[in-house]
Amino acid sequence: MKLHPLTEFTSGHQFLECLRWHDGALWASDFFAGSVLRFAADGTSTAVAEIPGAPAGLGFLADGSTLVVSQSDATVVRIAPDGTLSPYADLGALAGGPGNDMLVTTGGHAYVGNFGFHIGSEEPRPTALAHVDPSGTVHRVAGDVVFPNGMALSPDGVLLLAEKFGHRITAYDIDAHGTPTNQRVWAQLPESLHPDGIALDADGGVWFGNALTTGDDSGFYRVVAGGEITDKVPVTGAQAIACAFGGDDLDTLYMACNITTLEEFVQGRSKAVVTTAVVGRTGEPGSSGA
Repeated sequence: MKLHPLTEFTSGHQFLECLRWHDGALWASDFFAGSVLRFAADGTSTAVAEIPGAPAGLGFLADGSTLVVSQSDATVVRIAPDGTLSPYADLGALAGGPGNDMLVTTGGHAYVGNFGFHIGSEEPRPTALAHVDPSGTVHRVAGDVVFPNGMALSPDGVLLLAEKFGHRITAYDIDAHGTPTNQRVWAQLPESLHPDGIALDADGGVWFGNALTTGDDSGFYRVVAGGEITDKVPVTGAQAIACAFGGDDLDTLYMACNITTLEEFVQGRSKAVVTTAVVGRTGEPGSSGA
């Protein structure tokens, strides 16, 4: 397994998740600050919007607006180009817990996960992935998943999903209506690995953060179809949460590292940094959505 060192990009945040590279800049959700952030090249951040329900998954529509998951009420909120917030979709009928990560395609289809249970007070249980079509209508994706988290879309239209408590990357085909079908295991991982946010590289590898640990297993890993792990960016003293390829050539891996424990997370306590690494690969254009 090839190892890669990291460097710090920005600090002074609380719990950063759902990294995206969009319109020449890094974006993220700060769960505990309640802010959607956009970062400049020097690491300074600007709050794009404040989400009272705590922001999670991010995606972008062709009209210039931003979609963000509001965790506490399991909804999707639209941020207009002028910053105005409006309801977009309600996932409450199928979410088994807080809303989570999301991928939005160039065609306006959104795929949204949810915890499936209340972390820290309940045992993990299966839930469903939601498909929000371009009209804002919510559909239940067939098949159970366990804590559906980060997603990526391959060039041939395969949706890849991290199941944090399933210890796997799951794949779906996307049909002509934007519906995920043919659910299958793409890579089964060891039980010590809890994949959170993911990023797809141009060689077909999935990079994922290993959440829920600050020990030796903490880091960002690369896995290929079938489960072989080829690379790791070790993280010391923090949880490895979310990642995204960025930069002009998509040749920099940005990584959100949060200094917290499960108990502190439940209490809303965390310190976050974003780090970078050059891993010798580039990101797959468009794989993180619009």
